[in-house]
Amino acid sequence: MPFKVVIPARYGSTRLPAKPLLDLGGKPMVVRVAERALLSGAEEVVVATDHLDVLAAAERHGLRALLTRTEHASGTDRLAEVVELSGWSDDTTVVNVQGDEPLIDPGLIALTAARLATSGADIATVAHPVADAADFFNPHVVKVVLTASGDALYFSRAPIPYARDHFAREAGGETLPPGMRAYRHVGLYAYRARFLRTYAGLAPSPLESLEALEQLRALWHGFRISVTIADHLPLAGVDTPEDARRLQEWFEKV
Repeated sequence: MPFKVVIPARYGSTRLPAKPLLDLGGKPMVVRVAERALLSGAEEVVVATDHLDVLAAAERHGLRALLTRTEHASGTDRLAEVVELSGWSDDTTVVNVQGDEPLIDPGLIALTAARLATSGADIATVAHPVADAADFFNPHVVKVVLTASGDALYFSRAPIPYARDHFAREAGGETLPPGMRAYRHVGLYAYRARFLRTYAGLAPSPLESLEALEQLRALWHGFRISVTIADHLPLAGVDTPEDARRLQEWFEKV
């Protein structure tokens, strides 16, 4: 199925000001992300930004870019504006690739788009098994619990599902129970343009405010989110100055 990729690239960042323009081996990070997205087979890749400098950087490298409003609360809201600005039909598949993932796997982008087509869900996303107890209890690692058919039941920063008896015996939580299925959420999404138009009008849910997880708005309003289990953990993106230095060193070597 054909699909499009939108890369939300908000200029402001508390820890990394002007993050989309971070130099990685002579190119801005948002350009590196777009280059990976172009390898996925997407029929179109669009950078959606709120800043003229990011717009100019993308266009200098031959990318399509759109200037979007500054007040969007989330990347999904920014995608909804791109759908309207572009006039895409309701059935258009749109993959949201975060603008701080310069090493994103192009195959995973295509797989997420395909999951949306085959599942009949409103949203498709990705998860990966959690094997390490430290990650399981880390609130920066978002967990997802699934139904038997692979739809998301809930996303949380809390350790879910919680193995009550096992953790009662091991108060320190140093290991996970053998065979327990726990999944880390990977922030890659595919939507139909129809849903994005609907999402723009949905009232925020109290759950998304508590957890600081925008996908809970969709679950709160009864939409289905189908989850692909990836066979490898995607490489880390750029959230901190330490991440930025690590990736700058990586790109200097390639």
